[in-house]
Amino acid sequence: MRPGDIHVDAIARYLYHIEEGGTAMRYGVAIAKGDLYEPGTYTIRRKVEWPHWTPTQSMIERDPEAYERFADGMEPGPNNALGSRALYLFVGDRDTYLRIHGTPSPRSIGGRASSGCVRMVMAHINDLYPNVAVGSTAFLYSAEDSVTARS
Repeated sequence: MRPGDIHVDAIARYLYHIEEGGTAMRYGVAIAKGDLYEPGTYTIRRKVEWPHWTPTQSMIERDPEAYERFADGMEPGPNNALGSRALYLFVGDRDTYLRIHGTPSPRSIGGRASSGCVRMVMAHINDLYPNVAVGSTAFLYSAEDSVTARS
């Protein structure tokens, strides 16, 4: 595990940010509902403070009642779906539209709530954000591959 990398444990619902010396900061997260969670290895290619948010076309098709009204996007602010900060996950040069971001719904943390992204409480993403470099790797483990110890 390299300093600066992010590891998301889908079973325990924690994000670990690896620090120098082998320690890590641990934050509670929410992951995607059902089969929308996409385990894999990603590169953080973009970071945005107070991001705009626009639902993907597949989100709108899947749940038009929830998302269609935001088809033209949502301005930044405390009620924005991406919250106060967002880390953009890429595979090579391709934006996956997956993010690690804040949420205006802190009660979702610990559950399966998003349409693919990893959600964090606003205070936690605000703490993590300045410590993550563009170019860092994010490992999103499957629900079958927990990174925590098993008893």
